Order: sequence, then structure tokens, then C-alpha cells
Amino acid sequence: MTSTTHRHTTGPGGPRAATLAFSTPSGARRVAPVRLGPESRRDPLLPQLVRNGLLDDEGQQCVQVRLTTADAAHPGARELLDTEARTALSLHRALDDTEYAGLFPRIIGHDLDAAEPFLLYAAPRGTAAARTHVMSATDQRGFTRDLLQALYVLERQGLVPCGVSPATVLWDGASAQLWGLEGVARTGRPRRPWGRSPYCSPEQRRGEGLTDPRDAVWSAAQVLYQLVTGRPGHADRAPADLDEHRLLARTLRDAFAPRAADRPTPAELLDLLAPGAARRVALATRAAAEPRSGREDPFEQALRLKRRASATAAEPDPKAAAGDGDGGVLCPYCLETIRLDLTALYVTDSRMQYQPLDPAGIGNPLRRQDVMRGAVQKCAADPDFPEHFIPVPYLTYGRPLTVAMVGQSSTGKSHLLTQMIAAITDGGLEPFGLKWQSVNPEQHARFVRERVQPLRNGQVLDHTAGVGLDGFARFVESLLITDAHGRVRPVAFFDLGGEDLVRTDAALRFLLGIDALVFVVDPALALPLPHLDHARERLGVEVNRDGDLAFGTVLDRLPKNGPYLDVAAAMVLGKADLLRFQPPVDRWLDRPPATSLDTALVREESSDVHRLLHQHAGPAWLRPFDAIRRCTLHVASATGGQEDHGRYPAGAGPRRVLEPLLSLLAMHGLIEVPGGADTFTVGETPAFEAVPVEDARGRERT
Repeated sequence: MTSTTHRHTTGPGGPRAATLAFSTPSGARRVAPVRLGPESRRDPLLPQLVRNGLLDDEGQQCVQVRLTTADAAHPGARELLDTEARTALSLHRALDDTEYAGLFPRIIGHDLDAAEPFLLYAAPRGTAAARTHVMSATDQRGFTRDLLQALYVLERQGLVPCGVSPATVLWDGASAQLWGLEGVARTGRPRRPWGRSPYCSPEQRRGEGLTDPRDAVWSAAQVLYQLVTGRPGHADRAPADLDEHRLLARTLRDAFAPRAADRPTPAELLDLLAPGAARRVALATRAAAEPRSGREDPFEQALRLKRRASATAAEPDPKAAAGDGDGGVLCPYCLETIRLDLTALYVTDSRMQYQPLDPAGIGNPLRRQDVMRGAVQKCAADPDFPEHFIPVPYLTYGRPLTVAMVGQSSTGKSHLLTQMIAAITDGGLEPFGLKWQSVNPEQHARFVRERVQPLRNGQVLDHTAGVGLDGFARFVESLLITDAHGRVRPVAFFDLGGEDLVRTDAALRFLLGIDALVFVVDPALALPLPHLDHARERLGVEVNRDGDLAFGTVLDRLPKNGPYLDVAAAMVLGKADLLRFQPPVDRWLDRPPATSLDTALVREESSDVHRLLHQHAGPAWLRPFDAIRRCTLHVASATGGQEDHGRYPAGAGPRRVLEPLLSLLAMHGLIEVPGGADTFTVGETPAFEAVPVEDARGRERT
């Protein structure tokens, strides 16, 4: 996406006229003429540039915070601006039309996907406290109250400002305003070194432990100490002369404790300074997680019905999961049983043509093993089926696990699958006790060369043809996965677009034997949110209330036994970078990659995504979840941003791409989870569901 800013200089050193197109906090698109002044670096150590401006359509004074094209090419710089935008928009939602809105910068608009991404704020109030040598006793009380109110508001949003200093707190003589939102972190996330000494807490400076709201209490105490005394405090403990300053000693003594656990919370300090103030803030502002209605959540209601079905479902056949016991596996193409046949093996030559292989002619056992790993077998199980070949390792490790990506060609599922494979090759499965190896080294090397490397270099990939000219589905990639007990299972990935499924019935036939499905939801097609209108216009698509055609086509073809389909499934809200400032996506997308499967977190993410789709997209988009008994929901972004002329300006930065696959592996027992796969997906049956209840006529009901 190219920047929509066009500039011309009105005179040497004078303001520059420009036209800005940006999204407002409500999601509407606004285009406005603007006059921009000279710019400077807001912080010498940070990449953001800042300049004052005047929006000429309304005569509104503003401040633009932006990145140059060169700086925007660095993912770390873009992440800082994203963090600032995410925080500013979260505060806007929580504080709009309240008396506490003025505690923070008021965001006017943003364009974070432009070549030169930027934020627009209303003009700040006051000047940085760093310009005040010593603050009067009268001002100290109001300044302290406002700063603590700001910290408490952020705490209620699950946020901690890590960069509080005299340079980031403004004062206009009557009220304070907290800036530095690029340094905000989520409560409970690992600390990272940020800020300047002595204003950052000792734990934060060292990057130890988990982020705590009381980190900011230390920062506030240090800022107050400097404004009272005119000099900075000690970096690791309370100032030696603290008792000489009555307000500090009475209110903030414990705030200088070296350990966060020994400091008071922002609310406790605020009530110490102004009794009842914390309660007034809580009543007037909206917390990050709004309370849910008393009615049963649709997600929980659906899980309750699935648990009832699970209680009466037949136990899966363990023999079927491992194969038929005599070396036969189901061919993923013709769905007939196939066994290793040493007389039907082939290898490819330098012209990529199949040549017969006679393994008996290879005397060296190590070389024979290596050649066999790259060999394929011609499947003759169904003579009427088009010619097809199966990698030999696929036939020698029991029943393969087949995973199909489902969605329209525009959903980004090919990019998602590519980044899944890239995450695996980067060691993403190792924390879960899994190891990987390619089924066919030549096929894997080609996949990495043609898909992974170009995407990592920021190139937009062409659509992957999952269906050949002969009309049936083909492997995109296949791996050997070894679990924590040393058991090896082939995992094969298919990538099918909706047009493939509609075009040929042969592409659907292999679904009869599929083991797992990944349904990729395109938010631009599913969610009629106003801030996605610009993306829809750019992509040339419209909201489709009837859901993804590919979803229905697949679900209607799968074999059904009872009220639910028993294939394992994951629904992925893809291209989630389009929603990275939208609750609840914002709280999941910036989480670090998983290193363990937390059943409660998986269910919480599923519940959040279900609620978002249920509220905005309509029932058709949730049909996979409603039809499949074991189905989790996830947010993911394969690229981390939008393309610009066939490239991703800051490179393709994947987020949470492996989590859907981890969920599927857990459902198939490759990753062990407490309670087993069913509990992982549908939860444990609460006592009130398990105990029969008698109605008024004495009949038993559940």
C-alpha cells in the first residue's frame, strides 16, 4: 500500500501542505488537507519522528508521529508504532466521553499499513515535566493525583507504562497528561529492558520476571522525587533524604521498594492520596474485559451440546489410528489401501522425470536407506484412478495424518500454510517434545526454495495449485513427526481453494479419508466492521453473509456419524493483522509463540474468536465449529501486515501461525494434554451437567 501523503513546501523552513488519508478511531476513513511543521525525533534513542500540524478541513491542531520509509522497513520500529496505536485506541474505547480521557493523548487517526506509517493526535496539553526544575507544593498534589489515575486506568486495561519519566509526563499547571505509549507492555508478560534509570524499576532495567503494574509505581515515585528535589533519585532503592519531603514520605515511601511485590498498587496509592478516587475511576471507565451477560454464552452452550454427544459417542478404534496392522495405509488420493511394494518404486532424474528404482541393486545399506527416503511408489490400488505416486516414507510409519487447508483463494491460507511449515523447520515443535524430518528431501527443498524463502524475504506468493490437471488433490508438503515417545507419523498438508472444490468432484473424494481440517476465515469477507472497508476496497471484495463456499462444500461431503463430524478441525481468523487493534484480537495477536499447550488459554481464545464471529459475521461463518465435534478457534497472521506492490514493506512477520496446527496435533495424540483430546476441545463435564435432574413428574432429564 502506498502512502497517501503528498507534500509540497510553501517556503524555506515554512509549513508544508499535504493531504492525509487515515482511519479514525471509529474505523471510518477520512481524507483531510494538513499543514505540517518541521519534524524532530521525539526520543533520540527511538525511530519515531514527530511534528506539529493543522488539519485544514476543521482547523484542528494536531501532532503527527511517523516513521520514515527506511525505518518502517524494520519490524521492530513498526512494532513500536503498533504498540502505541494499540494502546491509544484501547484508551479511546475505555475513556471516550469520560473525565479521564484527558489523562492521555487523544488519537485522531492512523494509517499503520502505509509505506510511511503514522499516528495523528490532538495537540498535547502542557509541557514535559522535564522542563520544570522544581515543582511547587501546590502543583505536586494535582500532578501526583493525575499520574496515579493514569496508571490505574492502564492497570484496568491490563497495561503497564514502562517508559514513565519526566520527559513523558506533561503538565499545564492544572492537570497532567501521560505520553510515551510506545513503551506500554501487557501485565504478566516477560519484562524487557526499557526506559531510563532511575525511572525504570530495578526488575525492569534487568529484564527479570513478569511485567507488573507496580513497575510503573516505582517510575511515578522517581518522577515525583525529581520534581520535588530537582535531582534524580537512586536507581535501586529509596532516596536517603526521603524523610525530608513530607508528601513523598507520607504517600510514596513504599513505592521505592526494590521489589514490585513490596510496592503498593496504583489504586492503593491513589486512595491514600485521595480516598475514594480509585472507585470513581473504576465506575467511570470501561475495563479491558467487559462483563458478560447473565445468559449462557453461545460458545459455552455449543460445548455443552458437544459434551453430551461425546458421552454417547463410540470410542475410536485405536487400530485405525495406527493403520491396519499389516503395513497398509490409506492412499490419500484414491482412498484404497496401499502397501509398500519394492517392485513399484521410482526416483526422479535431473529432468524431474520418474525412473524405475530397484533397491536390491544398491548394496550399501546407508545409501539404500537414503535413496529409499527420496523414492516414491506408484499406486495401483485403483486402476481406473489417474496415475499418482506416494512417497515411500509415507508407507512405512503407520497411518499418515492428512491435514487440509480449506478456504477461498483470497483468504491467505497458502501463506498461512507456508509459515506453519517455516515455523516447524525453525524448531517451533521442539518445546512440545516433537521432532520433524522431511518425508521427501527433494520435495521439501523445493517447497522451502519456492515458498518459504520468497515469503520470508517479503514477497507475495502466487496461489498454490492444490489440484492438478487430472483433477485430484495433491500434497503441498509432507513431514515425518516424531512424538515424545519416539513414535513417528507422517503428516501431509493439502491446500484447496473453493474454486478447486467446486470445479471437480475428484478434489472432494480425498476428503472421505482426511484426518484434520484448517478452515481459514478472511475477516474482510466475514466481518462488516467499518475499519475493514478500506481493505475491502483495496482488495476488491465485499462482505459475504453466506460464509465461505468452500466451507459448506467440504462439510457437506465429509462422512457423518451421529450429530457431529468427528474429523479434527481448527478455525483460523486469518489476516488478523487487519484486526490487530480490535478487541479481542489485539490481546491474542501480540502474545509470544506458545511453548506449551494451556487448555484454558486455548479455550479462552476459541471463546473470544467465536464471540467475535457470532456477533458480527453471522451463523454461516461458524458452520465448521457447529458441525464438527472437536474444533478450536484461533487468530493468526501469516505476514503481520499488508502488501505494497507485491511485497510486504517490513517483511512477512508471522504471528501465531503454529497454534492451529498444535491444536490438531493434540487432538490426534501427538501432543499430550491433560484429560485427553476430548477434554482439550470440549472441556470437562461440570457436576451440574453430569447429575440427572428429575422434573415435576418424576421423570429423569438432563
